[in-house]
Amino acid sequence: MERLSKKLSGKKERPIKVVQFGEGNFLRAFVDYMIDIANEQGKFDGDIVLIKPIEFGNLDMFHEQDCQYTVSLRGIVDGKAQVLNRIVTSVADAVDAYTEYEKYNDLAKIDTLRYVVSNTTEAGIVYDPTDKFELNPPKTFPGKLTKFLYTRFEAFNGDMNKGLVMLPVELIDDNGIMLKKCVMQLIELWGLSDEFKNWVENACIFTSTLVDRIVTGYPRDEVESIWEGLGYEDRTLVTGEPFALWVIESQKDISKEFPLPDAGLPVIFTDNQKPYKQRKVRILNGAHTSFVLASYLAGNDIVLESMQDETVKNFMMKTIFDEVIPTLTLPKEELEEFAQAVITRFNNPYVKHALLSISLNSVSKWRARCMPSFLGYVEKTGKLPEHLTFSIASLMAFYTGTEIRDKALIGHRDGQEYNIMDDMAVLEFFRDNSQKETAEFVKAYLGREDFHGQDLNQVAGLTDAVTAYLDDIKANGMRAALCKIS
Repeated sequence: MERLSKKLSGKKERPIKVVQFGEGNFLRAFVDYMIDIANEQGKFDGDIVLIKPIEFGNLDMFHEQDCQYTVSLRGIVDGKAQVLNRIVTSVADAVDAYTEYEKYNDLAKIDTLRYVVSNTTEAGIVYDPTDKFELNPPKTFPGKLTKFLYTRFEAFNGDMNKGLVMLPVELIDDNGIMLKKCVMQLIELWGLSDEFKNWVENACIFTSTLVDRIVTGYPRDEVESIWEGLGYEDRTLVTGEPFALWVIESQKDISKEFPLPDAGLPVIFTDNQKPYKQRKVRILNGAHTSFVLASYLAGNDIVLESMQDETVKNFMMKTIFDEVIPTLTLPKEELEEFAQAVITRFNNPYVKHALLSISLNSVSKWRARCMPSFLGYVEKTGKLPEHLTFSIASLMAFYTGTEIRDKALIGHRDGQEYNIMDDMAVLEFFRDNSQKETAEFVKAYLGREDFHGQDLNQVAGLTDAVTAYLDDIKANGMRAALCKIS
């Protein structure tokens, strides 16, 4: 079978407009995929060079295929399961910042270059005062970027029209603000010129972004059958879901020069991404956290099973539409449309998302994802939100156990053990308290200010309500308790 290549894809060469720190699955199935569509529709006309920003690993697989690869999006589209395959031709080259330093450094001197994309993990955007300008390249991503920008500044004699736009997608709050802060700290540390500092400040743009797409990566177990369907071999193929959202926050408007929405792509330009982040965390992540523990104890193992379970699905729908959406600030119609997209994603037959994997660190997740909706509902209505209140009892039932083994609290479902994974202080609390009388257990848990940031026993009626729900779960089982409020 023929291997994917430029010859097979018919790639058109375009000017280099983007360098991308990171060659992983997410960027290739998200950013590079979108730019490829914008190129096809004549909205962007630019190629990407991938940069491997770490020392280990190699780029051999990319070069063997001329940096051509397939994105296979699999999920529910227009109400039915579909597979959407696309050969992505937007990547022109892949460069190792360590073994090809000169080639990498010369990318900064390309006249048409305008954008820097990055996904160097949450730990990638950090200020390290031990990093050195003299290293080729500096060891941290902010160090690499600072020196890369300095190379460009010198190559174009400080031309204010040659600044770059940073588009970091690392999963930290205000990623662009944090990245710029690191760069500015390194400029000071390394004693770089005030002229360069002014150029970075005024010629360059650091955007903060929010990204959303589940990328499931290389389908190792089924790749040969996929190749048969494609008619060619692709060892850098990447799979993901059809849904995508890219929110780009920038103080300077870049929507005209980066017109991805004009190509029908789900990109939103804004000067404030926080309402969109709140929407994602409270609806998508909050839905997960509110139902997965109850669903697992009711006998389900993956999200898809949960959505096929009418009792669990009804519980989730009432949580989202009756208790979460009323506490959010974006227009109701927009929130409900997003919620429907979330439900479609949960029903994706190609994604086997394990409930136990989602259960990791549920105590802190509930605080971040569910508690703001819970408190917002109480403040708005003067009543307890029934389903979010039940989710607390579900969490406490799930976290019930007496033994910590290999850094996990051991829970039991139908006589079978499961691992409860969380911070040790959390596990020790549940080990020491979950066998106590229900009212005492509930009061102790709700009173842990280190878990919730406040004493939730002070919320009128909550202690008694959670106690009643937890007693019901203990006496009659999770499914029977769920059925009463679903």
